[in-house]
Amino acid sequence: MIFTFFVLLIALGQFVGMVALLEVGRRIGIHRRHKDPEGAREGVGAAEGAIFALLGLLIAFTFSGAAARFDSRRHLIVEEANAIGTAYLRVDLVAPDLQPVMRDSFRRYLEARLDVYRKIPDMPAVEAALTEVSRQQKDIWHQAVAATRAPGSHPNLTVLLLPALNAMIDITTTRTMAASFHPPTIIFVMLMALALAAALLAGHAMSTAKTRSWTHVVAFAAAVAASLYVILEIEYPRLGFIRVDSFDSALVGLRDLMK
Repeated sequence: MIFTFFVLLIALGQFVGMVALLEVGRRIGIHRRHKDPEGAREGVGAAEGAIFALLGLLIAFTFSGAAARFDSRRHLIVEEANAIGTAYLRVDLVAPDLQPVMRDSFRRYLEARLDVYRKIPDMPAVEAALTEVSRQQKDIWHQAVAATRAPGSHPNLTVLLLPALNAMIDITTTRTMAASFHPPTIIFVMLMALALAAALLAGHAMSTAKTRSWTHVVAFAAAVAASLYVILEIEYPRLGFIRVDSFDSALVGLRDLMK
């Protein structure tokens, strides 16, 4: 909730800043028209068009990138569930006397993986959970290697179980890195600064009207601020209102099947 409050504060600040700059731009435009009624608007259309186009492109690309990363994170959850499920099923090929221990290790491992994302945003706890996951991965791997040499195991256990375990382990690194993939902060700063500049120019363009159009002022500022809010929420889907937690049900369901 701290993240949501922080993002709302940013969006609100952006909204207030844009409303203020719309008014400043309007006053600058009125002042220019009083000084130079004929040339107040000459040569500014191209600059305004370029700024507004650049703002639109930056919002579109930032939103598109955030949405793509959001979908990728959801797909990775399903991929991990599939990888763990495949490796767990192949425990059936292990010698019968070794299967109970390995199945218990898988259950504890899956619970540890769920704990990693439950502890967000407590990063020290997340790091501790990742350390526990790494330890359990090593335990399962050593058990699997020993099982390949045990009497009673399937003769092709090595080529069936070990690659599945390798895929199960690799996906954890992929998910961890995917969670840290975000655009550089400067892009968000540039987006906010460009929106403020666009508000100043929009206010200047609105100076030809005799009265303020609060509908246009509020709608323009609110639309940009809301876009910024949604982009930040999608970019960090474990911290705010827009979340990928519902897709953890794939792992929760798999854990329930292991009981």
